[in-house]
Amino acid sequence: MSTDTDSPENSVDADALSRDELESRIENLESRLRDIEAKEAGPKKMSIIATKGTLDMAYPPLILASTAAAFGWDVTVFHTFWGLDILHKKHSKNLKMSSVGNPNTPLPNIVAALPGMDRVTTKMMEKQIDDNNTATIQELLETSLEMGVEFQACQMTIDLMGYDEDDFFDGVTTGVGAATAIQQMADSDIQLMI
Repeated sequence: MSTDTDSPENSVDADALSRDELESRIENLESRLRDIEAKEAGPKKMSIIATKGTLDMAYPPLILASTAAAFGWDVTVFHTFWGLDILHKKHSKNLKMSSVGNPNTPLPNIVAALPGMDRVTTKMMEKQIDDNNTATIQELLETSLEMGVEFQACQMTIDLMGYDEDDFFDGVTTGVGAATAIQQMADSDIQLMI
């Protein structure tokens, strides 16, 4: 005795359904492949988190960001906690260098711990920057902004430090949260924390 499921008409429908599912999967895979190829064809992305606001630690994120931008990369630098001072109009002009706990300063820690030694090491570093015609923090910021680097100021840190959006250089994106920074890092080819 023959059932409806054994009929040739039903077996054709079952085959067509399988073929439709297979075609749908192929279309999905081809779409995903196109997305991957488009990402690879587009500019590479770099995300940097800047957490330190000392004179010597302000340079690495700015140098890396401007260099990557010069190579055509999309670069985002998320500034949080003391790293926010790099973007602050007033504070960025007065970044200090710690003499204590920095093994590369020319002073032994016993001398570095004396009152006023941070000022001495900061002046020494500023002189070295000037003597070598190294770009200033402000010059690197301006150049990076002109090259399309996106500098982001952490909203939580802005609130915590009592800063105002007007305290930052023109072109700095304020009001950015950690969730946005994490998503940008996830989408980046290179992620750095400085």
